[in-house]
Amino acid sequence: MRGGRPLQAGLPPDASRDPCGRRRLLLALAGAGLAGCSLAPTSPPAALVDAMYRAALASARRHVRPAGDSVFGKPFVDAAFSSNIFLWDTCFIACYAKYHPELLPIANALDNFHALQEADGYICREYDANGRPVWPKAHPVSINPPLLAFAELELFGQSGDLARLRRVYPALKRHFDYLAAYLVREDGLCFNDALGSGMDNIPRHPEGWQDDGQGIVLAPRDALPFDYRGLDPAWNVQGRAVDTSAQMALCAENLARIARLIGRTGDVPGLRHFHAAMKKAINAHCWHEEDGFYYDLGYGRQIRRKHVGMFWTMAAGVVPPERVAPLLRALVDPASFWRTVPVASYPADQPGFAPEGAYWLGGVWAPTNYMVIRGLQRYGRHALAARLARRYYDCVAEVYQRTGTFWENLAPDAVQAGQPAKPDFCGWSAIAPITLAREFIAPERKVIFDAIQ
Repeated sequence: MRGGRPLQAGLPPDASRDPCGRRRLLLALAGAGLAGCSLAPTSPPAALVDAMYRAALASARRHVRPAGDSVFGKPFVDAAFSSNIFLWDTCFIACYAKYHPELLPIANALDNFHALQEADGYICREYDANGRPVWPKAHPVSINPPLLAFAELELFGQSGDLARLRRVYPALKRHFDYLAAYLVREDGLCFNDALGSGMDNIPRHPEGWQDDGQGIVLAPRDALPFDYRGLDPAWNVQGRAVDTSAQMALCAENLARIARLIGRTGDVPGLRHFHAAMKKAINAHCWHEEDGFYYDLGYGRQIRRKHVGMFWTMAAGVVPPERVAPLLRALVDPASFWRTVPVASYPADQPGFAPEGAYWLGGVWAPTNYMVIRGLQRYGRHALAARLARRYYDCVAEVYQRTGTFWENLAPDAVQAGQPAKPDFCGWSAIAPITLAREFIAPERKVIFDAIQ
């Protein structure tokens, strides 16, 4: 899946070419409480766009680790969180670092994980500066979303470097095969761990559930970076996760594309079959017709709890055409996900929502917003993708103008930093000032952006 194509000035392309598309957009905006908004909003001042781009790039450059700062041997762009390296942060950093590979050595950052891969294909989601895994392999908390193939294709979309794809493909395929053997259960779906999913504090177990001892036990605990205990690490194989299942489908699709590009066509049928089988399983078991939404499972029954991870189904291309409209109704509902700052990670019409963000109990995050945008593009909802990109960018810009920094996440119900959130988080938060600027806000300024150092 490639990056979002730039939108020309004026109406988004599907609205300008197609009156029906224009009407659908108006209906979508009305459902999101934006009926009075222009379809062609005024662009933010070029000086502000340039200043944000320059500041984000400078922040990301401050987080480049020099060659002697770790055991990894080469300079690499860092997740801006701690001295450790983080898998899914690094994969999303590729979404903007691909535009400045000389300044932001993202290929080296991905290579760190390829180099640390074990013989069976396992890659831990977090390593310390000495290359030691932080989490125990025997527990799914050590597994992050399988986005390495996605990240490699992000780089390839800019570089066209087939030699790199040939070099990394064996590691990518081994990692996929390991995850498929470990995560996919008899019903064709994947389980996961709440923290390992990347959406740290979204509860995944059924309401009122008590530990029944059937989950994979997290041990040993003495070397963990913090005391991860309670119900979350006890809930894993008892459940099935829509986000992880869709991400595995996306991984298979991305690997099939890489395999075709490098001439490994013998792998393509099996990868396509995996994608098709996962699509079938997700739609057979996880779709709730009345609610028009996908749900995780617990003991084979749907857990009617919504979260932003369900929109990975669109990014992965597993949503049948007839189910797209009801799924998007939840997305653009101002009482649910489309808050003052969209997209809330946890919907406001659900118990546990935190208007200040509370990390993943409502907080608005650059990686998941970009995932939603890419899913909308994939399903031809370019106008709504542009609307989301513009609204989110404008909120990031407003907070930047007030605070002079880019935050780890934003609050859903006020245009302000989330609580909690780290400042100077470029890190994946540079997706807004860099990627969205290039792909949606000011694509005509790419030559200027390329010259920024």
